[in-house]
Amino acid sequence: MSESSVINNEISKAARQKRIKNTVTYTLLALWALIVLFPFYWMILTSVKSYSSYNSEYIPKFFTLSPTLSNYFDAFTTVSLSRYFLNTLLFTVLTTALMLFVTIFAAFAFSRLEFKGKNVTFALFLSLMMIPNELVIITNYVTITNLDMRNTFSGLILPSVTSVFYIYLLKENFEQIPDSLYKAAKVDGTSDIKYLFKVMLPICKPTVITITILKVIECWNSYVWPRLVTDDSNYFLVSNGIQEIRENGFGRENIPAMMAAVVVISLPLIIVFLIFHKKIMEGVSRGGTKG
Repeated sequence: MSESSVINNEISKAARQKRIKNTVTYTLLALWALIVLFPFYWMILTSVKSYSSYNSEYIPKFFTLSPTLSNYFDAFTTVSLSRYFLNTLLFTVLTTALMLFVTIFAAFAFSRLEFKGKNVTFALFLSLMMIPNELVIITNYVTITNLDMRNTFSGLILPSVTSVFYIYLLKENFEQIPDSLYKAAKVDGTSDIKYLFKVMLPICKPTVITITILKVIECWNSYVWPRLVTDDSNYFLVSNGIQEIRENGFGRENIPAMMAAVVVISLPLIIVFLIFHKKIMEGVSRGGTKG
C-alpha cells in the first residue's frame, strides 16, 4: 500500500471519528435541551387550554387543537397582576440603581485607592460570603422590624443594595486596568471620580452590564425576603403575587389561569436573557481572567 493511500485512510478514519463524536455530542445536547425546555413548553401549553378542556383530560395531552387567550385576560382582570408588575418594576429599578452606586464606588476604592487596613478590610468583607443566607435574613428582618419599616418599599430595598460578590467581581476587573493609566491620569490632574467614569467604567462595561442584568434577575425572582417583610398585598412582588393569586385569586383548581400568570411574569426575564446573554458570558469570563 502506497504512502498516499495510508495518509488518505488515516484522514478518512479521523473524519469518521469526528462525525461520530459530533453526532453523539449534538444528540446529547438535543436531549438535554428537550429536558430543560419541556417545562416551559408545558407551562405555555397549559396556559392556552380552557379550564373545561384542561379538567376533562384524564390523560394529559401534549398539544391542543383549540387554544384560547382567555386565561391571559383573566390574569390581568381577575387579580391584581398589573399592580404586582408595577411593584416589582419599582423595586427592581431602585434596588439595581442603588446597588450599582454602592458596588462601583466600593470596587474602585478597593482596587485603586490606598488606605490603612485596606487588605484586612477587604478580607473581612469577603468573609461575609461565608455567612449562611438564613442568618443574614434573620438579622435583616429584626433590623427592619425594629426600624418599623415592614410593609414599605424601603424595607424591601435596603437589605439588597449591596453584594459582596458583585463588588469582588468588579474589583477584579478594575485591577486588570494597567496602573500606568491611573498614574498618567493623575499627572494630567484628573480626579479619581473623573478617571472612574471616563476610563475604568467604559473599559469594564461588559462586567457592569452583567452585574446589572444579574441583579435585575435577582430582584425579579426575589421571594423569601419580600414574603417576610410584607403581608400587605399592596407591596407584593410578582413572585409573591403568584402565591396570593393561587390562594385568593384563581384558587387552587384553575391551573390554566395560573400558568398564564406565570408565563406573563416569566416573559420579561426570558427576553432580557435572550438579548443580553452574550454580555453576561463576556462579563463573567472577564471577571475570571487576570492579566
